[in-house]
Amino acid sequence: MNRVRKRFFLAVCCSVLLSGLRAQDKQDKLPVKFGKVTPDDFKVSAPPTDSAAGAVVIADYGVSTFEGSNRGWFNIVYKHSRRIRILKRSAFDAATVTIPLYVQGSEEEKVEGLKAITYNLEDGKIVETKLDDKSIFMDKLDKNHVQKKFTFPALKEGSILEYTYTQISPFIFNLQPWAFQSEYPCIWSEYQVDIPAFFQYVTLSYGFEPFAINTTDSRSTRFNLTFPGGADRDDHESFEDQVVTHRWVMKNVPALKQEPFTTTLYNYLSRIEFQLASERFTQFNVYKDFMGNWFKLSAELLADEDFGVDLDKGNGWLDDDCKTITQDANDQLRKAQRIFAFVRDKFNCTSHSGLYLSEPLKTVFKNRHGNEADVNLLLTAMLRHEKIKADPVILSTRSHGFANEVYPLLDRFNYVITRVTIDSSQYFLDASEPWLGFGLLPERCYNGYARVLNKEMPSYVSLDADAMSEKKVTLVILNNDEKGGLTGRLQTTPGFNEACAIREQIKTNGQNAFTKKIETAYAGDEAASNFEIDSLQRPDDPLQVSYDVKVTPEAGSDIFYFNPMMGQEYKDNPFKAAERKYPVEMPFAMDEVYTLNMEIPAGYEVDELPKQAKVLFNGDEGFFEYLIAKNTEGIQFRSRIKLNKANFKPEDYSTLRDFFSYVVKKQSEQIVFKKKKT
Repeated sequence: MNRVRKRFFLAVCCSVLLSGLRAQDKQDKLPVKFGKVTPDDFKVSAPPTDSAAGAVVIADYGVSTFEGSNRGWFNIVYKHSRRIRILKRSAFDAATVTIPLYVQGSEEEKVEGLKAITYNLEDGKIVETKLDDKSIFMDKLDKNHVQKKFTFPALKEGSILEYTYTQISPFIFNLQPWAFQSEYPCIWSEYQVDIPAFFQYVTLSYGFEPFAINTTDSRSTRFNLTFPGGADRDDHESFEDQVVTHRWVMKNVPALKQEPFTTTLYNYLSRIEFQLASERFTQFNVYKDFMGNWFKLSAELLADEDFGVDLDKGNGWLDDDCKTITQDANDQLRKAQRIFAFVRDKFNCTSHSGLYLSEPLKTVFKNRHGNEADVNLLLTAMLRHEKIKADPVILSTRSHGFANEVYPLLDRFNYVITRVTIDSSQYFLDASEPWLGFGLLPERCYNGYARVLNKEMPSYVSLDADAMSEKKVTLVILNNDEKGGLTGRLQTTPGFNEACAIREQIKTNGQNAFTKKIETAYAGDEAASNFEIDSLQRPDDPLQVSYDVKVTPEAGSDIFYFNPMMGQEYKDNPFKAAERKYPVEMPFAMDEVYTLNMEIPAGYEVDELPKQAKVLFNGDEGFFEYLIAKNTEGIQFRSRIKLNKANFKPEDYSTLRDFFSYVVKKQSEQIVFKKKKT
């Protein structure tokens, strides 16, 4: 686990703790009474630290308990109440509430006692508008997930919204998580969980905000179970066991705001989640392990008919096609490259977030389409068919959040790629995009922890953005023309990720749209034309974009201002916020080199030249250099920005912000030419 993640990710086994709950004073109690709103409540405003907030969560309260059911087992009873004040129209989205529910076969989670009321202050009196039951809707998302959804009525700026409900779940694995933080500031957020000793959960705590209250207590509780007897009389069972009460409270929680270079805010949202680890009924001598280990997880996935069961079969239906694809390939690397190119070029990927097959591999091969798991598991099967060592790798994409490095939590993964081992070299392959070359992965895959699935030796790999170095080289040559201006050629070789983005843009919108965007970026005395894009259809080769540039000094002017960056400069600092509480996550380390060789415009001389500069970033972690020189005929210029890593800790943010502020300022400087005196 790298240093950044250690700062915000803590995992603590939820064992039976016997520490006492300290006495509560008035400040430790929920500050509101749900169902009772007074005129003073309408005085709540945005805190000074979030003065632009469109809403404020006044109180958010939840409690989960376990109760014996009439099915001879247990239910989780989750009660949730929330009060929020709407300050601005921009926060009207907060008036729409979604309650996710889980369904499995004939069993389902149910919502009871749902109440939602809008309070408005009119002429000094509080007017209540209750939610009509007919305005509550149920949406089916998939076979296992549905949601109840409603929107508060009589919504206005200044309204107070309050809702409460109880959720009954027969699924012991689905102990409700809790988010203390959201896009709006929150005055009080509290969650209490009463966990019986016979259920063991792993508690996962995320985020940077501190707990105002974090206590644990233990007590003895009696549980009553009813076992349906069918035609006979029901049986009843009663027993006592310890229950551990955990109480977490956060106060005055700031809103979590989206900033540039963030994989997903979900990684840093202050929240608590739970994973069922085991059942242990000592009085009945019963123990079940649900968490397992990485070996067990790997074996189960490879034996799953919706994942890896077909990978090691003979797959004779591939014989003829693989023979044709690998014809004349005289070594394993060449065979692997041929198979990869075939899958990449012949199959259409319909979705890039899937962990399981949507169809059997033979059907995927026949239909020539599927999600990324279909495509890459087929790639793995074809490689193995040719006796090439290939293993599936599961990972979590950047937008999906970090995978858990400690516990084998399968729901943290949402993507499948392939690892190929040839001799002593390893190659990671993703055939789901037409613009990906052999051994190259899209930006979304570089999210740290990933797992290689192998029967004998499952292992982890780190696909870290720090290891991705993106080098971009741009060269501009300008010479005097016969019309008193400067003409030349700009040639840029973007790094892999930018090249992928260009190929994707052109595939989606066409080449004319791409070149038109460049043309419109040049204005005034500069123009671009005659575009060429090399290796556009060859994703294994570097992409190169080049075009003619023309610079025309203003007629009759004695002074000519010229920016040597020719539109390639950073025009704005990507880091605008004054401070940042979570890491900066760039998609790759960067090395951008821009070089200009130009003649001094005919009839002009250099009046003012920007000063040279070199600035280091955090010692050896990067630098910015700005080098410029002139002679009697021309000017040589070079700008280089180099950052040796992609991820930066929150305490590095101010330095990073200042670094790019300097880059923006320096790259905006201009050469001043003046007319020669005759």
